[in-house]
Amino acid sequence: MNLILRGNIVDIKNRSIYKGEITISNCKIVSIEKKDCKENHYILPGFIDAHIHIESSMLVPSEFAKVAVKHGTVATVSDPHEIANVLGVKGVEFMIENGKQTPFKFNFGAPSCVPATSFESAGAVIDSDEIKSLMANPDIKYLAEMMNYPGVIYDDVEVLKKIEWAKHYNKPIDGHAPGLRGEDLTKYISAGISTDHECFTYEEGIEKLQKGMKVIIREGSAAKNFEALIGLLDEYYQNMMFCSDDKHPDDLLVGHINQLCARAVAKGNDVFKVLQAACVNPVKHYNLDVGLLQVGDTGDCIVVEDLKDFKTLQTYINGELVYDYGESKIKHVNFENLNNFNTNKKAVEDFRVESNAKQIRVIECLDGELVTNEIIENTTIKDGNLVSNTENDILKMTVVNRYQNDRPAMAFIKNFGLKEGAIASSVGHDSHNIIAIGVSDEAICNAANLIIENEGGICAVSDTQQKVVALPVAGIMSDKEAETIGKQYADLDKMAKQMGSKLHAPYMSLSFMALLVIPSLKLSDKGLFNGGKFAFTSIEV
Repeated sequence: MNLILRGNIVDIKNRSIYKGEITISNCKIVSIEKKDCKENHYILPGFIDAHIHIESSMLVPSEFAKVAVKHGTVATVSDPHEIANVLGVKGVEFMIENGKQTPFKFNFGAPSCVPATSFESAGAVIDSDEIKSLMANPDIKYLAEMMNYPGVIYDDVEVLKKIEWAKHYNKPIDGHAPGLRGEDLTKYISAGISTDHECFTYEEGIEKLQKGMKVIIREGSAAKNFEALIGLLDEYYQNMMFCSDDKHPDDLLVGHINQLCARAVAKGNDVFKVLQAACVNPVKHYNLDVGLLQVGDTGDCIVVEDLKDFKTLQTYINGELVYDYGESKIKHVNFENLNNFNTNKKAVEDFRVESNAKQIRVIECLDGELVTNEIIENTTIKDGNLVSNTENDILKMTVVNRYQNDRPAMAFIKNFGLKEGAIASSVGHDSHNIIAIGVSDEAICNAANLIIENEGGICAVSDTQQKVVALPVAGIMSDKEAETIGKQYADLDKMAKQMGSKLHAPYMSLSFMALLVIPSLKLSDKGLFNGGKFAFTSIEV
């Protein structure tokens, strides 16, 4: 039986919009005809998130798909790097198989950096031999973000082998090189790395574009680079895409790539250039099996109310109606929870920092950024123990190895703003150890132990209550649906802010404070780390 769609057809390739009728039969578009019709809505190709870690939505792929189609997203370019750091190839296979239970077009890459660095404890290793096997798998579409850019620049043998296997199978190689410029950038690109979603200044973006890279404008729950980079779109639209990278569940319920299109158009950008970046470029760059509203393509398209707000009315994938005026048609999928959690509960004294130093290095968290600064602050000492100073917002922080019993690593951080209690999470990029920040050793210990008891989750512990959102899938994803986890997460976010945090997304920011590959100062389970020098450093000055 044929499916007929009528309305204003948006032809991005030929830069035209006309009244017409689209016929879809056996998943494919068999005809597109100009024809008068009374429908005033717009039909266009579906949106694609060009770089996302599905795990950061705290949803398994099938539950993510259920929500994403509401916003007109039909496909993602997904790096399963987070679950791979916990469970290795087994985790990647879980994501692929769970995603296949839905019509949504997940396009998974082979995680290139597991572990992300040798300076932290992860739950697994994916070496070049396993990359070879993954690259041979038709379900793997590309080599995911090469975060170890020093390894590329300094010719690390294992890193270069991984890149060579991607080239051997003729699959694209994604980049990750925040702030990389000049000769080092030239060498990084010459290795065959073709994209970057980590640009955070206009100047960096333009250099990468001029040197032949595709720049992906990222606007996620924590890292927000849209304002800095959108000015590049007018001239470089053929080499730009949109992504969220990391999208928390409450944010995903509100919107996705459609929001970036609306913002770009509101800034006066040409709608065809915006849609080229949102719909067409990811398909071309990653060789995706996603239709672009041409005869012979698969019927992957959306019906939107207008080309201003891009409110989605209907979403079709392979000619199947998967979202219809408020109702997602994607069904729940049953699956088995996988995990890797092996540490005992901690004692308060485990979080002591014995010192008589006058000054310490402090991580300065920047709201909406993954980069941090290193600042020097005066110490607060109680009974020979370095403690939090809530008055100056210098809070104690820990990373606890969740894969084995080890002593917690300690540091101090500014701008989380807590006035009481502590917050903690087992979503800690990239190795997903337990990360906690609090006003006292007792509060930090309570929060960390709450995560250990649940074998994964995010939590807040105040003077009067404690809340936890359990994440039993690899300690980073829920086995619940988006509405449930989104509400629980929003409640937790609210509680953290009631405890004093001024950050837009305190838990998303928290999860990146152990991400060593992004400068300047971060904390791993092995100690305080200088991301600029790629070496450990001391708390004491």
